[in-house]
Amino acid sequence: MLKAILFDMDGVIVDTEPLHHKAYHKMFDDYKMPVTTAFYENLTGKSTKNVCNILMETFNPEATALELELCKRSHFNNLFDFDESLKLLPGVLELIKNYHKNGLTLVLASSASMGTIEKVFTRFNLDQYFVAKLSGADLKASKPHPEIFEKAAKAANQNPENCIVIEDSTNGIKAAKSANIFCIGYNSLNSKNQDYTKADLVITNFNEIHYTKIAHVLG
Repeated sequence: MLKAILFDMDGVIVDTEPLHHKAYHKMFDDYKMPVTTAFYENLTGKSTKNVCNILMETFNPEATALELELCKRSHFNNLFDFDESLKLLPGVLELIKNYHKNGLTLVLASSASMGTIEKVFTRFNLDQYFVAKLSGADLKASKPHPEIFEKAAKAANQNPENCIVIEDSTNGIKAAKSANIFCIGYNSLNSKNQDYTKADLVITNFNEIHYTKIAHVLG
C-alpha cells in the first residue's frame, strides 16, 4: 500500500541543473580540466563531493578534492543568488500539494548539499509539506548506491514496499531499484541522455501521477 513518496530534487522539483552546469564548467576552466560533454553527463545524480573525487582520479588537477568542491560551490552559490531563471518545475507544486492533501508522507532524497536543499526549500516555501530532507553529500555512498533511499524510507517510517521514488537520472533510478523501491522516471524536457529503462513507470508530465492515478500501483 502506498504510504510515502521519496522525491529527488534536481530535475524533479526544481531545475538547478543549468546552474550546476555553469558552476561546474567555471570550475573546470579554473583548473584547466578538459571535461567532455559525455563525461559530464555521466556525473548526473552524483554528489559534488563524489564528482570532485572522480575528477581528481581522472584529471589529477593541481588542487585537492576539497578545493575543487569549494570552488564549484562558490560558483553555484553566486549563480543561485542572482540567476532569476531558477523556478519550480511545471506542475510539481500541485503534485506535492496533492500528495500531502491525501495523507502521503513526503521525504526529499537529493544528492545536493544540505545548504542547497535549504535554499531551495526556503525560496519556494516547501518545508510545510515534507517530514524530512536527506542530502547525499552527508552520506558515505552516492547514487547509484541505494543508501539515500534506504534512509529516506526509514525517515518516512515506512518499509520500502510502501514507498515510491520520483527520479529523473539514470543513477537515481538505479539507486531506487537497488533499494527495492518502485521508481517513477520523470523524463522531462530538461533531461538529457538519461536511461529510464529500469524505471517501473516513465512519465513526461506530473499530471500523470496525481494520487488517484497511482494510489493502487503498489497493490
